[in-house]
Amino acid sequence: MMSSKFLSLNPEKQERILNAALKEFALKGYENASTNEIVKSAGISKGLLFHYFSNKKELYLFLYNHFVDVLLEELFNELDFSERDIFERLKNMMILKNKLMARHPEVFNFMMSASMETSEEVKEALNSTSTELMNNSFGRLFENIDLAKFREGTDIPRTINIIMWTLEGFSNQELEKAKKLNKEFLNFNEAFKEVEVYIDMMKKSFYKSE
Repeated sequence: MMSSKFLSLNPEKQERILNAALKEFALKGYENASTNEIVKSAGISKGLLFHYFSNKKELYLFLYNHFVDVLLEELFNELDFSERDIFERLKNMMILKNKLMARHPEVFNFMMSASMETSEEVKEALNSTSTELMNNSFGRLFENIDLAKFREGTDIPRTINIIMWTLEGFSNQELEKAKKLNKEFLNFNEAFKEVEVYIDMMKKSFYKSE
């Protein structure tokens, strides 16, 4: 579905189209976003936009997949995999995520609006993509961790599940708070301090006492 025709466009024009779509979708959500506004802002014709994407849905899902790839690539390139303590690695990941949010605020606004998207037209595709992504990225996150730190007799696969479910549950809870308060972002520093408490609790529970 990803438009290979679009990827053969010159990078400057690609950038203009992606940025225009990013702003419009982040601001108005899928249903209310206008392709007229996107083409006006990108300085291209509507015919050209639909030459690359057959409809608004294809553009939206392409945008989502593209920026998820960009963010994950940056995250995994910058994450220190020589740190083999999984709990320290998770804390480092949180710090990195904070840096990425500061570096790409508009992308995070779009991601936040996508995670709250209610339109039936794209919701299912977004959900299945984000589940697949979560599984893949957690897989990479747990690569080559130091298993010797865990208590004797620990069931490692189930322990990894508990760690993943805790983090997933925590981020879902933060998302719910943001929805209720109708904010694009909650105070990330506050959330970071709170998730650190959970990470430290799990470390105490699963690691040998030092």
